[in-house]
Amino acid sequence: MKYYIIAGEASGDLHGSNLMKALKNEDPYAEFRFWGGDLMQEVGGELVKHYKERSFMGFSEVILNLSSIFRDIDLCKSDITEYQPDVIIFIDNSGFNLRIAKWARQQDFKTNYYISPQVWASRAGRVKAIKRDIDHMYVILPFVETFYNTHNVKVNFVGHPLIDAISGRDQVDEASFRAEHELSQKPIIALLPGSRKQEISKMLSVMLSLVSDYPAYQFVIAGAPSQDYDFYKQFIKNSNVHFISNKTYDLLSVSYAALVTSGTATLEAALFKVPEVVCYKGSWLSYQIGKRLIKHISYISLVNLIMDKEVVTELIQDDFNRKNLKVELDKILEKKSRSNMFLEYYELEKRLGGKGASKKTAQLIYKSLTA
Repeated sequence: MKYYIIAGEASGDLHGSNLMKALKNEDPYAEFRFWGGDLMQEVGGELVKHYKERSFMGFSEVILNLSSIFRDIDLCKSDITEYQPDVIIFIDNSGFNLRIAKWARQQDFKTNYYISPQVWASRAGRVKAIKRDIDHMYVILPFVETFYNTHNVKVNFVGHPLIDAISGRDQVDEASFRAEHELSQKPIIALLPGSRKQEISKMLSVMLSLVSDYPAYQFVIAGAPSQDYDFYKQFIKNSNVHFISNKTYDLLSVSYAALVTSGTATLEAALFKVPEVVCYKGSWLSYQIGKRLIKHISYISLVNLIMDKEVVTELIQDDFNRKNLKVELDKILEKKSRSNMFLEYYELEKRLGGKGASKKTAQLIYKSLTA
Protein backbone atom coordinates (compact mmCIF):
# COMPACT_ATOMS: atom_id res chain seq x y z
CA MET A 1 0.00 0.00 0.00
CA LYS A 2 1.02 3.60 -0.59
CA TYR A 3 0.65 5.84 2.47
CA TYR A 4 0.72 9.63 2.33
CA ILE A 5 1.23 11.10 5.82
CA ILE A 6 1.02 14.77 6.82
CA ALA A 7 2.51 15.86 10.17
CA GLY A 8 3.28 19.45 11.09
CA GLU A 9 5.67 19.70 14.05
CA ALA A 10 8.13 17.80 16.24
CA SER A 11 5.48 15.80 18.13
CA GLY A 12 3.77 14.87 14.86
CA ASP A 13 7.13 13.72 13.49
CA LEU A 14 7.59 11.48 16.56
CA HIS A 15 4.13 9.94 16.40
CA GLY A 16 4.28 9.69 12.62
CA SER A 17 7.56 7.79 12.75
CA ASN A 18 6.20 5.28 15.26
CA LEU A 19 3.04 4.82 13.20
CA MET A 20 5.15 4.19 10.10
CA LYS A 21 7.13 1.50 11.93
CA ALA A 22 3.89 -0.13 13.04
CA LEU A 23 2.44 0.04 9.52
CA LYS A 24 5.55 -1.70 8.19
CA ASN A 25 4.89 -4.55 10.61
CA GLU A 26 1.33 -4.87 9.28
CA ASP A 27 2.14 -4.24 5.64
CA PRO A 28 5.55 -5.47 4.42
CA TYR A 29 4.98 -3.68 1.10
CA ALA A 30 4.27 -0.30 2.68
CA GLU A 31 5.52 2.76 0.79
CA PHE A 32 5.59 6.21 2.39
CA ARG A 33 5.55 9.77 1.18
CA PHE A 34 5.16 12.39 3.88
CA TRP A 35 5.35 15.87 5.34
CA GLY A 36 7.26 15.49 8.61
CA GLY A 37 10.76 15.53 9.99
CA ASP A 38 13.97 13.69 10.75
CA LEU A 39 12.39 10.82 12.68
CA MET A 40 10.02 9.97 9.84
CA GLN A 41 12.93 10.18 7.40
CA GLU A 42 14.83 7.62 9.46
CA VAL A 43 11.99 5.12 8.97
CA GLY A 44 12.16 5.53 5.22
CA GLY A 45 10.19 6.94 2.31
CA GLU A 46 10.14 10.34 0.61
CA LEU A 47 10.01 13.60 2.56
CA VAL A 48 8.10 16.32 0.72
CA LYS A 49 8.67 19.18 3.16
CA HIS A 50 10.18 19.41 6.65
CA TYR A 51 8.05 20.81 9.47
CA LYS A 52 10.85 23.27 10.31
CA GLU A 53 10.03 25.12 7.09
CA ARG A 54 6.41 25.75 8.02
CA SER A 55 6.21 26.23 11.78
CA PHE A 56 3.99 29.17 12.74
CA MET A 57 2.60 29.85 16.21
CA GLY A 58 -0.62 31.69 17.08
CA PHE A 59 -3.29 33.46 15.06
CA SER A 60 -1.30 36.60 14.28
CA GLU A 61 1.75 34.63 13.11
CA VAL A 62 -0.43 32.50 10.84
CA ILE A 63 -2.03 35.61 9.33
CA LEU A 64 1.38 37.09 8.59
CA ASN A 65 2.42 33.91 6.76
CA LEU A 66 -0.79 33.17 4.85
CA SER A 67 0.81 33.36 1.42
CA SER A 68 3.40 30.74 2.39
CA ILE A 69 0.70 28.50 3.90
CA PHE A 70 -1.45 28.66 0.76
CA ARG A 71 1.56 27.80 -1.42
CA ASP A 72 2.14 24.73 0.76
CA ILE A 73 -1.51 23.72 0.44
CA ASP A 74 -1.28 23.90 -3.35
CA LEU A 75 1.98 21.95 -3.30
CA CYS A 76 0.44 19.26 -1.11
CA LYS A 77 -2.59 18.83 -3.34
CA SER A 78 -0.53 18.51 -6.50
CA ASP A 79 1.90 16.11 -4.80
CA ILE A 80 -0.92 13.85 -3.60
CA THR A 81 -2.46 13.88 -7.07
CA GLU A 82 0.82 12.77 -8.59
CA TYR A 83 1.54 10.13 -5.92
CA GLN A 84 -1.98 8.62 -5.90
CA PRO A 85 -1.78 7.05 -2.41
CA ASP A 86 -4.08 4.29 -1.16
CA VAL A 87 -4.75 6.38 1.92
CA ILE A 88 -3.91 9.81 3.33
CA ILE A 89 -3.11 9.89 7.05
CA PHE A 90 -3.39 13.25 8.80
CA ILE A 91 -1.63 13.81 12.14
CA ASP A 92 -2.94 16.72 14.26
CA ASN A 93 -1.98 20.04 12.51
CA SER A 94 -5.65 20.92 11.96
CA GLY A 95 -5.41 24.26 10.15
CA PHE A 96 -3.49 22.67 7.29
CA ASN A 97 -4.82 19.13 7.39
CA LEU A 98 -8.55 19.86 7.43
CA ARG A 99 -8.17 21.96 4.29
CA ILE A 100 -6.39 19.11 2.55
CA ALA A 101 -8.96 16.62 3.87
CA LYS A 102 -11.87 18.56 2.37
CA TRP A 103 -10.17 18.55 -1.04
CA ALA A 104 -9.10 14.90 -0.68
CA ARG A 105 -12.67 13.78 0.01
CA GLN A 106 -13.80 15.54 -3.19
CA GLN A 107 -11.08 13.62 -5.07
CA ASP A 108 -12.23 10.29 -3.56
CA PHE A 109 -9.04 9.62 -1.62
CA LYS A 110 -9.37 7.54 1.54
CA THR A 111 -8.77 9.73 4.59
CA ASN A 112 -7.64 8.69 8.08
CA TYR A 113 -6.89 11.06 10.96
CA TYR A 114 -4.50 10.12 13.78
CA ILE A 115 -4.58 12.46 16.79
CA SER A 116 -7.68 14.59 16.50
CA PRO A 117 -7.62 18.34 15.97
CA GLN A 118 -8.53 20.15 19.20
CA VAL A 119 -12.14 20.68 18.18
CA TRP A 120 -13.10 19.86 21.77
CA ALA A 121 -11.36 23.08 22.89
CA SER A 122 -12.61 25.47 20.22
CA ARG A 123 -14.45 25.56 16.91
CA ALA A 124 -16.68 22.56 17.62
CA GLY A 125 -18.31 23.37 14.27
CA ARG A 126 -15.38 21.59 12.66
CA VAL A 127 -16.89 18.29 13.82
CA LYS A 128 -19.28 18.47 10.87
CA ALA A 129 -16.35 18.83 8.49
CA ILE A 130 -14.55 15.91 10.13
CA LYS A 131 -17.64 13.72 9.88
CA ARG A 132 -17.93 14.66 6.20
CA ASP A 133 -14.28 14.45 5.17
CA ILE A 134 -12.63 11.78 7.37
CA ASP A 135 -13.25 8.06 6.93
CA HIS A 136 -11.65 6.99 10.22
CA MET A 137 -10.57 9.03 13.25
CA TYR A 138 -8.12 7.67 15.85
CA VAL A 139 -8.07 9.62 19.13
CA ILE A 140 -5.46 9.39 21.88
CA LEU A 141 -7.26 11.05 24.80
CA PRO A 142 -10.25 9.50 26.58
CA PHE A 143 -12.22 12.73 26.95
CA VAL A 144 -11.91 13.34 23.20
CA GLU A 145 -13.69 10.05 22.50
CA THR A 146 -16.47 11.19 24.85
CA PHE A 147 -16.66 14.54 23.05
CA TYR A 148 -17.11 12.92 19.65
CA ASN A 149 -19.69 10.50 21.02
CA THR A 150 -21.82 13.42 22.20
CA HIS A 151 -21.74 14.68 18.59
CA ASN A 152 -22.70 11.24 17.21
CA VAL A 153 -19.34 10.72 15.52
CA LYS A 154 -17.77 7.28 15.83
CA VAL A 155 -14.05 7.35 16.60
CA ASN A 156 -11.44 4.85 17.78
CA PHE A 157 -9.71 5.47 21.12
CA VAL A 158 -6.26 3.89 20.74
CA GLY A 159 -4.43 5.17 23.84
CA HIS A 160 -1.65 7.73 23.91
CA PRO A 161 1.48 7.09 21.79
CA LEU A 162 3.70 8.91 24.30
CA ILE A 163 3.41 5.92 26.63
CA ASP A 164 5.08 3.75 23.99
CA ALA A 165 7.64 6.43 23.08
CA ILE A 166 8.67 6.79 26.73
CA SER A 167 8.45 3.20 27.94
CA GLY A 168 10.23 1.85 24.84
CA ARG A 169 13.31 4.03 25.14
CA ASP A 170 16.64 2.94 26.61
CA GLN A 171 17.23 3.82 30.25
CA VAL A 172 19.61 6.72 30.79
CA ASP A 173 22.63 6.26 33.00
CA GLU A 174 22.41 9.43 35.06
CA ALA A 175 26.09 9.59 35.98
CA SER A 176 27.14 9.26 32.34
CA PHE A 177 24.52 11.79 31.23
CA ARG A 178 25.74 14.37 33.74
CA ALA A 179 29.36 13.78 32.79
CA GLU A 180 28.67 13.98 29.05
CA HIS A 181 26.92 17.34 29.41
CA GLU A 182 29.20 18.74 32.11
CA LEU A 183 26.46 18.87 34.72
CA SER A 184 27.18 18.95 38.44
CA GLN A 185 25.49 16.77 41.06
CA LYS A 186 22.98 19.50 41.92
CA PRO A 187 19.30 18.62 41.29
CA ILE A 188 18.18 19.62 37.80
CA ILE A 189 15.36 22.02 37.00
CA ALA A 190 14.50 21.46 33.33
CA LEU A 191 13.30 24.39 31.22
CA LEU A 192 11.08 23.48 28.26
CA PRO A 193 10.30 26.80 26.55
CA GLY A 194 8.67 25.32 23.45
CA SER A 195 9.90 24.60 19.95
CA ARG A 196 9.09 27.72 17.92
CA LYS A 197 11.13 30.90 18.00
CA GLN A 198 8.09 33.03 18.84
CA GLU A 199 7.20 31.04 21.95
CA ILE A 200 10.80 30.51 23.09
CA SER A 201 11.34 34.27 22.97
CA LYS A 202 8.31 34.89 25.17
CA MET A 203 8.89 32.07 27.63
CA LEU A 204 12.61 31.61 28.21
CA SER A 205 13.54 35.03 29.58
CA VAL A 206 10.97 34.75 32.37
CA MET A 207 12.03 31.20 33.19
CA LEU A 208 15.70 32.19 33.33
CA SER A 209 14.95 35.18 35.57
CA LEU A 210 14.69 32.72 38.50
CA VAL A 211 18.14 31.18 38.16
CA SER A 212 19.97 33.38 40.67
CA ASP A 213 17.36 32.57 43.34
CA TYR A 214 18.17 28.84 43.29
CA PRO A 215 21.93 28.32 43.69
CA ALA A 216 21.34 24.81 45.09
CA TYR A 217 19.90 23.70 41.75
CA GLN A 218 21.12 23.77 38.15
CA PHE A 219 18.90 24.87 35.28
CA VAL A 220 19.03 23.04 31.96
CA ILE A 221 17.32 24.26 28.80
CA ALA A 222 15.84 21.52 26.63
CA GLY A 223 16.78 22.66 23.13
CA ALA A 224 14.22 21.85 20.44
CA PRO A 225 15.42 19.95 17.36
CA SER A 226 14.04 22.75 15.20
CA GLN A 227 16.33 25.44 16.70
CA ASP A 228 20.10 25.97 16.93
CA TYR A 229 22.04 26.93 20.05
CA ASP A 230 22.85 30.31 18.49
CA PHE A 231 19.22 31.30 18.96
CA TYR A 232 19.11 30.29 22.64
CA LYS A 233 22.40 31.80 23.74
CA GLN A 234 21.09 35.37 23.55
CA PHE A 235 18.91 34.59 26.58
CA ILE A 236 21.58 32.89 28.72
CA LYS A 237 23.25 35.30 31.15
CA ASN A 238 24.09 32.99 34.07
CA SER A 239 26.77 30.32 34.39
CA ASN A 240 24.30 28.09 36.27
CA VAL A 241 22.36 27.56 33.03
CA HIS A 242 23.15 24.65 30.74
CA PHE A 243 21.85 23.77 27.30
CA ILE A 244 21.16 20.31 25.90
CA SER A 245 19.74 19.97 22.41
CA ASN A 246 17.31 17.35 21.16
CA LYS A 247 17.49 15.13 24.26
CA THR A 248 14.37 16.20 26.11
CA TYR A 249 13.40 12.69 27.23
CA ASP A 250 16.88 11.98 28.59
CA LEU A 251 16.82 15.30 30.41
CA LEU A 252 13.37 14.73 31.92
CA SER A 253 14.39 11.28 33.11
CA VAL A 254 17.00 12.83 35.43
CA SER A 255 15.21 16.08 36.34
CA TYR A 256 13.89 17.06 39.77
CA ALA A 257 11.38 19.65 38.52
CA ALA A 258 10.42 21.41 35.29
CA LEU A 259 9.01 24.66 33.94
CA VAL A 260 7.10 23.70 30.82
CA THR A 261 5.46 25.63 28.02
CA SER A 262 1.90 24.40 27.44
CA GLY A 263 1.64 21.66 24.85
CA THR A 264 2.57 18.00 24.52
CA ALA A 265 5.58 18.61 26.78
CA THR A 266 3.30 19.01 29.81
CA LEU A 267 2.17 15.42 29.36
CA GLU A 268 5.71 14.22 28.69
CA ALA A 269 6.93 15.71 31.97
CA ALA A 270 4.04 14.06 33.81
CA LEU A 271 4.76 10.64 32.31
CA PHE A 272 8.37 10.99 33.44
CA LYS A 273 6.96 11.81 36.91
CA VAL A 274 8.58 15.25 37.00
CA PRO A 275 6.73 17.89 39.07
CA GLU A 276 6.05 20.84 36.80
CA VAL A 277 4.65 24.32 36.41
CA VAL A 278 2.82 24.87 33.12
CA CYS A 279 3.43 28.20 31.41
CA TYR A 280 1.97 29.96 28.41
CA LYS A 281 2.21 33.42 26.87
CA GLY A 282 1.29 34.29 23.32
CA SER A 283 1.09 37.56 21.43
CA TRP A 284 -1.62 39.93 22.64
CA LEU A 285 -3.68 39.42 19.48
CA SER A 286 -3.36 35.63 19.49
CA TYR A 287 -4.35 35.48 23.15
CA GLN A 288 -7.40 37.73 22.70
CA ILE A 289 -8.63 35.68 19.74
CA GLY A 290 -7.92 32.38 21.51
CA LYS A 291 -9.69 33.47 24.69
CA ARG A 292 -12.84 34.16 22.72
CA LEU A 293 -12.70 30.91 20.78
CA ILE A 294 -11.89 28.63 23.70
CA LYS A 295 -14.89 28.94 25.99
CA HIS A 296 -15.75 25.41 26.96
CA ILE A 297 -12.68 24.18 28.80
CA SER A 298 -11.26 25.09 32.20
CA TYR A 299 -7.61 24.18 31.57
CA ILE A 300 -4.97 24.39 28.85
CA SER A 301 -2.57 21.63 29.93
CA LEU A 302 -3.20 18.05 28.87
CA VAL A 303 -2.49 16.86 32.41
CA ASN A 304 -5.35 18.87 33.89
CA LEU A 305 -7.68 18.22 30.96
CA ILE A 306 -7.29 14.46 31.26
CA MET A 307 -7.67 14.50 35.04
CA ASP A 308 -10.48 17.08 34.86
CA LYS A 309 -9.01 19.00 37.79
CA GLU A 310 -5.96 21.11 38.60
CA VAL A 311 -3.07 18.73 39.12
CA VAL A 312 -0.41 21.14 37.83
CA THR A 313 -0.51 24.93 38.13
CA GLU A 314 -1.07 26.84 34.90
CA LEU A 315 0.36 30.34 34.57
CA ILE A 316 -1.26 31.90 31.52
CA GLN A 317 -0.50 35.20 29.78
CA ASP A 318 -0.24 38.01 32.40
CA ASP A 319 -0.12 35.46 35.23
CA PHE A 320 3.09 34.15 33.73
CA ASN A 321 5.57 36.46 35.42
CA ARG A 322 8.65 36.16 37.59
CA LYS A 323 6.83 36.59 40.91
CA ASN A 324 4.16 33.94 40.25
CA LEU A 325 6.61 31.54 38.67
CA LYS A 326 8.87 31.65 41.73
CA VAL A 327 5.93 30.97 44.07
CA GLU A 328 4.87 27.94 42.05
CA LEU A 329 8.39 26.59 41.61
CA ASP A 330 8.90 26.79 45.39
CA LYS A 331 5.76 24.68 45.82
CA ILE A 332 6.85 21.84 43.55
CA LEU A 333 10.22 21.69 45.27
CA GLU A 334 8.47 20.93 48.57
CA LYS A 335 8.13 17.27 49.61
CA LYS A 336 4.38 17.27 50.30
CA SER A 337 3.42 18.92 47.02
CA ARG A 338 5.66 16.55 45.12
CA SER A 339 4.16 13.47 46.77
CA ASN A 340 0.62 14.57 45.92
CA MET A 341 1.58 15.28 42.33
CA PHE A 342 3.21 11.85 41.95
CA LEU A 343 -0.02 10.14 43.01
CA GLU A 344 -1.98 12.13 40.44
CA TYR A 345 0.56 11.29 37.75
CA TYR A 346 0.11 7.56 38.33
CA GLU A 347 -3.65 7.93 37.96
CA LEU A 348 -3.12 9.98 34.81
CA GLU A 349 -1.13 7.18 33.21
CA LYS A 350 -3.92 4.70 33.91
CA ARG A 351 -6.45 6.92 32.17
CA LEU A 352 -4.35 7.08 29.02
CA GLY A 353 -5.16 3.49 28.15
CA GLY A 354 -1.84 1.68 28.31
CA LYS A 355 0.68 0.76 25.65
CA GLY A 356 0.25 0.04 21.95
CA ALA A 357 -1.32 3.17 20.42
CA SER A 358 0.78 3.05 17.24
CA LYS A 359 0.22 -0.69 16.81
CA LYS A 360 -3.55 -0.42 17.34
CA THR A 361 -3.82 2.46 14.89
CA ALA A 362 -1.73 0.70 12.24
CA GLN A 363 -3.83 -2.44 12.55
CA LEU A 364 -7.06 -0.48 12.18
CA ILE A 365 -5.76 1.48 9.17
CA TYR A 366 -4.50 -1.62 7.39
CA LYS A 367 -7.69 -3.53 8.15
CA SER A 368 -9.79 -0.70 6.68
CA LEU A 369 -7.75 -0.83 3.48
CA THR A 370 -7.88 -4.59 3.03
CA ALA A 371 -11.43 -5.28 4.16
